[in-house]
Amino acid sequence: MDVASQDAIKQLSARLDQVDEQLKATFQNVHQGYPTTTMMRYLKAREWCVPKAYKMLVDCLNWRIQNHIDDILKKPILPADLYRAVRDSQLVGLSGYSKEGLPVFAIGVGLSTLDKASVNHYVQSHIQINEYRDRVILPAATKKNGRHIGKCVKVLDMTGLKLSALSHIKLMTIITTIDDLNYPEKTQTYYVVNAPYVFSACWKVVKPLLQERTRRKIQILPGCGRDELLKIMDYDSLPHFCRRESYGSSRISSAGADDCYSLDYPFHQQLYNYIKQQALSQEYATLLKQGCFPREAAIVDTEGTKVVKKLESELHKVRDLNGLTHPPLNCLHISGA
Repeated sequence: MDVASQDAIKQLSARLDQVDEQLKATFQNVHQGYPTTTMMRYLKAREWCVPKAYKMLVDCLNWRIQNHIDDILKKPILPADLYRAVRDSQLVGLSGYSKEGLPVFAIGVGLSTLDKASVNHYVQSHIQINEYRDRVILPAATKKNGRHIGKCVKVLDMTGLKLSALSHIKLMTIITTIDDLNYPEKTQTYYVVNAPYVFSACWKVVKPLLQERTRRKIQILPGCGRDELLKIMDYDSLPHFCRRESYGSSRISSAGADDCYSLDYPFHQQLYNYIKQQALSQEYATLLKQGCFPREAAIVDTEGTKVVKKLESELHKVRDLNGLTHPPLNCLHISGA
């Protein structure tokens, strides 16, 4: 770490020493014993500008207090059938770990219908997975590997991505805003697999909107990405949709014990049981009075929301040109970021 970076961390730390005790308490839940690494994340997100990083971090801490984020892992989505509906339509799961020990999260971007529950329940579930990752998964990985593990790897499956994704723009924007402002720099690499034409068309216009440090994190892999992903993780950690040798993926054909999206998969069973157990430690009626879910996030211009807006614009264009002939999906070649 160079002298300028060390100085920025010292300045940010000195400013945080002046905040009230409530903010300091929730900051402990954020840094999980690694305050310097956490401050570096916010500094990177604001191009090492100390005043901007300080504002971002304090805004995050206030958001956590106002929305009772420290207690969100004590608030199960009930009844169980509703939570199953969320899991069946918001496809995300922990498939394993990379060879470096980083958690591998699979996200079914194209096949997530997001139509079985309210926006509030989907956002609550998203935040709970973020918090469980940061408070349980990453600390456990740190202990197992004997070194700090503070980031994850994400594999984004674009199978089934259609123009109907336009109907999810509001939810995408809310989630993107929450992640950009409150969970910065938590992903080491995004691997995009099974990318259809509609993604190819959008990527060309979205890529220039991304900062260079973000572009470097994104890798577009051919087909299901199996061969490339096996270089960074073992076969057992591959998401189920990456285990096919041929191009493409199907939730249906891959369903079963290896479907990491399923509520019956070990990760989701552990997460849901953890939340239910935590709920017993505090009067559930008290939590209900607080509200089961954080109030809707204000939409502000972040790198992510600008991308979502541009994506919406391009999807409208593609829809308007839907009568044109597009090249077969398996003939497309998308350059890596």
